[in-house]
Amino acid sequence: MVTASLHTTKTVSYKDAGVDIDEADRAVGSIRKMAQATFTKGVLTDIGSFGGCFALPKMKKPVLVSSVDGVGTKLKVAFATGKHDTIGEDLVNHCVNDIAVQGAKPLFFLDYFAVGKLDAKVAASVVSGIARGCAANGCALIGGETAEMPGIYTDGEYDLAGTIVGVVEKSRIINGAKVKAGDVLLALPSTGLHTNGYSLARKLLFETGGYTVDSQIEELGGTLGTALLATHRSYLKAIQTLMKADLLLAAAHITGGGISDNLPRVIPKSLAAAIDKSSWQVPPLFEMLRTLGNVPDDDWRRTFNLGVGMILTVPAKSVDKAVKALKRAGEKPWIIGEIIPQRRGKGRVEYR
Repeated sequence: MVTASLHTTKTVSYKDAGVDIDEADRAVGSIRKMAQATFTKGVLTDIGSFGGCFALPKMKKPVLVSSVDGVGTKLKVAFATGKHDTIGEDLVNHCVNDIAVQGAKPLFFLDYFAVGKLDAKVAASVVSGIARGCAANGCALIGGETAEMPGIYTDGEYDLAGTIVGVVEKSRIINGAKVKAGDVLLALPSTGLHTNGYSLARKLLFETGGYTVDSQIEELGGTLGTALLATHRSYLKAIQTLMKADLLLAAAHITGGGISDNLPRVIPKSLAAAIDKSSWQVPPLFEMLRTLGNVPDDDWRRTFNLGVGMILTVPAKSVDKAVKALKRAGEKPWIIGEIIPQRRGKGRVEYR
């Protein structure tokens, strides 16, 4: 029987194991200032507390609405371009949209940044986007976790996720329950792929097409990397605009699954949506992807947003009023379809 020695003549530190505490301190120092700049009057604790405390606004029956999400393989594009300052904004806006569709206003946000080898400058760049997204949406960044885990992640790469909490008056929750046949569907444009479909997009563009992030694509007006990193936009202002005017019946954030899978989530099961495919122009990037891989139509529509980032359901009698309100808010809405009774043998979304 052999017994291993429990002693060594060499001093072994945490840094020798791959974790640099000093680099972590530098990262946290930069992050603290950016987070503090997003604080709203509801924040009760500073960055560095074990838990973040937030005071709820005065409401009759406040309902908390929460969501957690990541950025997915869009991160691979950030790694390839070396541009990390927009990924955080993608994360915040995605989470904001997920609670905004239920009528909630964001209160606070927490991030999770995990890396194999920590680079304080990269971490600060990522969090700068998170802070910018939070500030733009009136949301406080009250905490997070920066985890250095050698052996889990490849050097130069990281993962990013976030949790958001918002609030809505119980009587004002938007859930689609009042949607009926004849109601009209308004679409708001996306700014690109947003944060979905990147696994297929990267395969088509970089493997099938042989492009790189530096490839200049005339139809896209610049490099492929720039087009793929276009920031996932927030629809909070548009949704709140229709809510204030009592015009919004339902809202669907068009993410993974496209229109086909996301719109039915806010439509009563006895109903379906009829979508006019000619009512908007699909942006060149999506057409490029379909052509490169000869992607089947169903896969194409269920993978990408095809230029539609949000669909809002409004009463037929209020369409003109809703369109005018959205335009005053800076939006360019399209009328893309209507709610219809579900037909036997047909799907919940019919393309016409």
